[in-house]
Amino acid sequence: MAKIDMGRSRFKIQRRLGIELPGLGKAGALERKPYGPGQHGMQRKKLSDLTIRLMEKQKVMFNYGLRENQLVNYVKKCKKIKTQSWVDTLIVVLESRLDNVVFRLNWAPSIPAARQTVSHKHILVNGKVTNVPGYLLKPGDVVEITDKGAKSGNYLQAHARPRITSIPAFLSKETVGEKEKAKLVSKPLAEDIPFAFEKRLVIEYYWKIK
Repeated sequence: MAKIDMGRSRFKIQRRLGIELPGLGKAGALERKPYGPGQHGMQRKKLSDLTIRLMEKQKVMFNYGLRENQLVNYVKKCKKIKTQSWVDTLIVVLESRLDNVVFRLNWAPSIPAARQTVSHKHILVNGKVTNVPGYLLKPGDVVEITDKGAKSGNYLQAHARPRITSIPAFLSKETVGEKEKAKLVSKPLAEDIPFAFEKRLVIEYYWKIK
């Protein structure tokens, strides 16, 4: 499975975009240095309209750990669904991904770590091992972490220092014995995206995509 290029520091990504992205798993990026990285990070720069739209798109791409071609494919599929704005549909789809749900349940400290947890077969969906991070959950689906997964470093780290302290309303979680399980009780809403997001700018960035 191809990996997302995270050669750049997660702090630098968040500082450059001027926002904390929970999916990257590193909190406090803007606490000490609330300005862009690099020698000229503190200088005020006039950004072009294209750059502003690009940065808004990059928030989505980096938070959910997607490559550009993955995001474009999602955009194309979501534009074919006419029940609501395609960008709202996009957020719902991304929030329904198994790796994101594992992260939002505090079973992994970041979405890349959640992807690893899923790939290592530590997650069950409706009682069956599912090792596809991009698997899209549906309302009623039950997600469990295996005994081995509950002893993994990712799980223990997430429980010790949860990146997001509360789980979203579209999920319910319970502990059965010593194991945790959760259920997707409803479809996510566009408002469930866990960072400030200007939908209009992403619509404008991808307006040519059919």
